Amino acid sequence: MGEDHKNRRDELKDDVRHLIGQKKGLMEQLELVDSLRQLGISYNFELEIKDVLTSIIGSSMASINKELENNLHGTALLFRLLREHGLDASQLSASLVNIFKSEKDRSKTKLVHDIKGMLSLYEASYLAIKGEEALDEAGDFAAKYLGEVRGSSLAPQLLEQIDHALELPLHWRMSRLHSRWFIDVYETQENKYLMLLELAKLDFNIVQSLHRKELKEMSRWWKKLGIVCDELSFARDRLVEHYLWGMAFSFEPKFWRCRMGIAKIFCFITTIDDIYDVYGTLDELELFTKAIDKWEFSSLQLLPDYMKICLTSLYKTMNEIANTSSTMHGLDVLPYLKRSWADLCKAFLTEARWYHSGYTPTLNEYLENAWVSISGSLILTSSYYLSDDLTLESLGRLELYYDIVRPSSLLFRLYGDLATATAEMQRGDVPTSIQCYMNEENVSESFARDYIKILIKRYWKALNKEFASNSICLESFKKVIVGLPRMAQCMYQHGDGHGVPGLETRDRVILMLIEPITL
Repeated sequence: MGEDHKNRRDELKDDVRHLIGQKKGLMEQLELVDSLRQLGISYNFELEIKDVLTSIIGSSMASINKELENNLHGTALLFRLLREHGLDASQLSASLVNIFKSEKDRSKTKLVHDIKGMLSLYEASYLAIKGEEALDEAGDFAAKYLGEVRGSSLAPQLLEQIDHALELPLHWRMSRLHSRWFIDVYETQENKYLMLLELAKLDFNIVQSLHRKELKEMSRWWKKLGIVCDELSFARDRLVEHYLWGMAFSFEPKFWRCRMGIAKIFCFITTIDDIYDVYGTLDELELFTKAIDKWEFSSLQLLPDYMKICLTSLYKTMNEIANTSSTMHGLDVLPYLKRSWADLCKAFLTEARWYHSGYTPTLNEYLENAWVSISGSLILTSSYYLSDDLTLESLGRLELYYDIVRPSSLLFRLYGDLATATAEMQRGDVPTSIQCYMNEENVSESFARDYIKILIKRYWKALNKEFASNSICLESFKKVIVGLPRMAQCMYQHGDGHGVPGLETRDRVILMLIEPITL
């Protein structure tokens, strides 16, 4: 956080702005924009990048196709960048598939020389929407092809990129963690901009220092709040993991209010989830749900002490968050936060009733409740109302975005179910999507897991469609919408990294929050 580092970063940012503005060929422009994105520094140049991409699509498709004629890598890269930025890429989808088909029809030797094109095609296919099944098929072919060429004598750097991509596509990765990996990869590339590399390292370390400072503040707040006490000793204490969720989809310095607010909300989500799942009797949970629905201190009198402690702290914290928003925007967001908490607890109660009655819902019945009970709806709603760019006009618009909140939340739920289902079946917990499908269709756990993975791809497509239609009014909200399922995948990739953190979670915390990059 030293002034010398900040001053150097500002100098480099000016140099990069000049670089972006220089006249270049189309491929050079695209690869520069992609490098900025993967290095994690594109947020510093959002206007410049938007100008570049808008200028490109302002050209006729004929001129774009001419410049990218039979260029699989270039066409796939342009398609992906446009979709990532919510710009129209529909015409490019057909061009991309046509180039792929012509390449596929050629000799295998030709394809071997276009590994870069296959990698780009593979990554682009994950931004397809419903109706672009040909792009799905092309992505499947690319994945199979890349898996086969891994056994050939490839350069170590290229092999690492292939392995990284096949493990998980870029579009599904938590961006901050990917940038930490890509900075090291970019350093080994021959055709790199040294100013980009230096800026990426400096920026990562400076932002990491800010995140560490925020985490210290969170720790002081959490201890002072007194939630971790004898009465609530059964609840999971996961402060660092809670902060990671907020950081994952709003890591940029300017979003610190949203990041800190979401981390605090996650602390209460986990505590209240454990009240419903682990500790509370059904009668107590009925009273708790009524109390949170009324949102009045007088309604706490009938509750046991551990519930009073939790709700008193929740009311206080939500009032503080709402007051911050009121000070910033002059808008009252507390009614929206209250309603979201009530919806979440009603969904928790539904699952508690299922558990106590031994009822196994159908998959559709489960999902209709689960997209709320996973807390995705609350997190996304809170993020929306904590946005720096919230206005009076946009205050009541969130309900119009149901079609994008729902798939994001469902992805959050399904990633969690894949990680926790086996353990929950052994414990006899509330059924997950996997158990519901197994029971409904009378199939094995393995078959059910495969079906859930199909659903995950389907919901990502629904999410992609909303971005393609460019229907979201708040720019900051876009980051959260895709960031939530990306972080869910990251947290649950190797098991329950939130509930039972293992070495993978620890290592990722160290990479993102503890160890700076060597300059």
